[in-house]
Amino acid sequence: MKIYAISDLHLSFIADKPMDLFGGHWTNYEERILSDWNSKVGADDVGIIAGDISWAMRMEETAKDFEFLKKLNGHKIIIRGNHDYWWKSISRIRSELGADFSVLQNDSVKIGNTIFAGTRGWRVPERRQGQNDEDKKIYAREVQRLELALKDVEKKRQEGDKLIAVIHYPPFNSTRDNSQFTELMEQYKVDVCVYGHLHGKPGRAELITQKNGIKYYLTSCDILDFKVTEINLDKA
Repeated sequence: MKIYAISDLHLSFIADKPMDLFGGHWTNYEERILSDWNSKVGADDVGIIAGDISWAMRMEETAKDFEFLKKLNGHKIIIRGNHDYWWKSISRIRSELGADFSVLQNDSVKIGNTIFAGTRGWRVPERRQGQNDEDKKIYAREVQRLELALKDVEKKRQEGDKLIAVIHYPPFNSTRDNSQFTELMEQYKVDVCVYGHLHGKPGRAELITQKNGIKYYLTSCDILDFKVTEINLDKA
């Protein structure tokens, strides 16, 4: 079993939010993702989509975006991003997408000897920058949700299993300082973290960051030139 990842698809087959407004490199990006994904990901492989899946505002508007997701090979693992406003009822999402998907929400799933645990996350404050009350509240809640997901792992983990944390927001700030997210991942012995959210070429756009024994993969689709990246679970 191979594992691949990408994020921030921002599908809009019904919602009128074409991504090529953000530059010509987004033209026909959906077809490029589909072609690359299916050329690499086999039926027995896993593909992670780390949030910001669809621009839809309501579940009723996701049908064509879900049709696209169902064309992707392999078993798909998805989490919520900050723009996934349609994401309300987890049971309905799981029912609509079916058995070829694992929809993570503060929990985990084990496939073979790899466990995937995830939640959305939130903005990690920069040095010498505070958080307003609302950010503090959401940040604390998302830290709790990540811990719930990682505690769920403990029910399933056996010796030799690998652990991938899937989170939409970067789990550290632009200077890669420790955060409550990274500290939890270290505490629960995460092997790899997959995240997205960043676009363009910001200062923290390294595709792989090594930090305290964990490999962090940035998977925003435009930064990856709309190609999935293979996740290597071997230690550096």
